Amino acid sequence: MAASFSSCPSLPISHRRPALIVFQQQQPLTGGRSLPNAAQRRRCSCQVASVATTDRWAPAVTGDIDRGSQSQLAETSGRSDDGQLAARWREIHGSSNWEGLLDPIDPVLRAELIRYGEFAQATYDSFDYERFSPYSGSCRYPAKTFFEDVGLVGAGYEVSRYLYATCNDLKLPNFGNPKHKSADDDKLWSESGTFIGYVAVSTDEETARIGRRDIAVVWRGTTTRLEWVADLTTNQRPLCEMGIPCPDSNVKVEMGFAELYTGKDVDCRFCRYSAREQALAEVRKLVELYHGRGEEVSVTITGHSLGSALAMLNAFDVAETGANATPSGGAAPVCVFSFAGPRVGNLGFRERFERELGVRALRVVNVHDWVPKVPGAIFNEAAFPEAVLRAVDGLGVAGVYTHLGVALELDHRASPFLKDTIDITCYHNLEAHLHLLDGFRSRGEGFELSGRDPALVNKSTDFLRDEHKVPPVWYQAENKGLVKTEDGRWVLRPRHRDIAEHPEDTDHYLQRLGLTTSSLIMCGLSTPLIPKFLPRPLGLATSGMFASAYKPTEKLKRLICCERKTLFGG
Repeated sequence: MAASFSSCPSLPISHRRPALIVFQQQQPLTGGRSLPNAAQRRRCSCQVASVATTDRWAPAVTGDIDRGSQSQLAETSGRSDDGQLAARWREIHGSSNWEGLLDPIDPVLRAELIRYGEFAQATYDSFDYERFSPYSGSCRYPAKTFFEDVGLVGAGYEVSRYLYATCNDLKLPNFGNPKHKSADDDKLWSESGTFIGYVAVSTDEETARIGRRDIAVVWRGTTTRLEWVADLTTNQRPLCEMGIPCPDSNVKVEMGFAELYTGKDVDCRFCRYSAREQALAEVRKLVELYHGRGEEVSVTITGHSLGSALAMLNAFDVAETGANATPSGGAAPVCVFSFAGPRVGNLGFRERFERELGVRALRVVNVHDWVPKVPGAIFNEAAFPEAVLRAVDGLGVAGVYTHLGVALELDHRASPFLKDTIDITCYHNLEAHLHLLDGFRSRGEGFELSGRDPALVNKSTDFLRDEHKVPPVWYQAENKGLVKTEDGRWVLRPRHRDIAEHPEDTDHYLQRLGLTTSSLIMCGLSTPLIPKFLPRPLGLATSGMFASAYKPTEKLKRLICCERKTLFGG
C-alpha cells in the first residue's frame, strides 16, 4: 500500500497539533509583555546553507560531540555560492540530469536542495493542527508575511497564492472530532478543504542572485484523514480519466493521489477550484508576467511524502498543458525536487514525464525509509527489469509502478547525531532528510555538518542522540495555545482572521490554458480560444479532436458540472 507520513508522524492525527505549531509566548488577554515569537527567535544568515537556522541558548558543546556555534557552521559551508548559482542554475536545475553532481555532492546543489526542502517544511510548520479551532486545517499565517512567520526571513521569495485541496468524492470530514464551540458558535472555515501548499516567486534581489526568476510550487505531505485515504487508495487509473489531459491512455497513476490533486467542492469557496487548477492558473500567470518582462523563468516544484507525489503530478501537468510555455515558442524549464516520495505511476507515466515532456526530477531518499518503496511492492523498477514490467503492464495487471528521475540516496546511520531507533517514522521525517543532506559529502566519506543546527531534527521526532540534550517534539505552542482571560479562565486565544481566497483572475488564466472552457466542449458549448503559442498535443483546438482523445468518465463528468457551476453559478 502507498502510505506517506506527515512531518509529525509520531502522534495520532487528532493529537498532532502541538508537534508542529510554532513555539510562541502568547500575550495574555489582560495585557503584559510577551516573549519574542518564533520568527524573532530564528536568525537568518546570508552565509549559511540553511536559512532556517535557530538561535539556541544551549552551550556550543553538548555531550561528547561538538555541534558547533552558528558562526562556526556558517564559516564551514555557506548559503553563499560565491556567485556560482547565477551562472550554473540550469545545471543545478537538472539540464544534464545532475550527472557528476551527486557523488560527491556539489555544494551549490546541496544548498539548493536544503532551501527547497525548507520551503516544503514550512507547509507543516504553518499548518493549523488545532482541532478545536474554527481555522483547523488552514494556514496559520497570511501570505504577505508567510516566510517571516515560519522563520525563513532570508528566503528571498514571496508567496503569491495558497493552494487548497479536497477529496470530495469520499464524503468524509477531515477533522471528524467535535470542534470547539465558542459563544458565537463559530463554524469551521471549511468542512473538507485543507491548506495543501503554496506558490511563491523569487524577489528581484533573489532573482539576481540565482540567475533567473524562479516560480516555486510547494506541496505539503500527509496530515488529514482524507489524505491518508488518498495515500492508501493504490488502484491505478489512466491519467486522462482522472481529469488530467493526456493523449496516451496507457499513462496511469495512483488513483488516490490524482483524486486529491483534481478534487473540488463547488459548495466550498476555497475548493471550488481543484488544487490542480489553482496551481496551473498561478504558474501560467507568473510565466506570462515575468517572461513578458524579458526575464528568464524557471518552474521548481517540491514536496515531501504525499507532497512529492503531488509535485510529480503537478510538474507533469505544467508541461503537458503548456502552463510553462512562452510566446517565443519555448518553455520555462520544469524541475522537481522530491523528498521521501512514493512511486506515482507506471512506465507510461515515466516515459511521458521524462522523455516526451522533458521534466527533470531529483529524488532525495533515506535508504531505510519504506515510503519510497511503495506503491508497487511487487512490480517495481527495483524488483524486475523494464522489459518484464512492460509485459506485465501490457497485460493490464494493476500495480506496476516505477520511480521517476534521479535518486540521491542517503543513509541516516551515517550521521553521528542520530540514534538507533525502531521508530520508522523518524526515517521518513523531512527535517531528518535535510540534516542528512547537510552532512553528506560522498559515499564512504565522513559526515560533516555544513550549516544546519541538528536540533531541528527533533522538531517533531525523537531522533537525536540523548547526549545532545535536545527535547523531542520541541516545536510547539506554549500552553498549547491557551491564554488566561481577565476572569481567570483558560481559553484558546481568539485568532479571527481572513483566509486567503482565490485570485479573481483564476478563470482568465485557466481559459488561457484551455482548461476551464475545454470541459465545456463536452457539454456541446463553443470551442475555446487558445493562445497560439500554447502547444496543442491534447486535441484542445477543436471539439472533434477533443472528443476523440477523451472518453468522459463519471469522474470527469462531475468535474465538468463543477466547472459549469463555477463559471455560470448554476
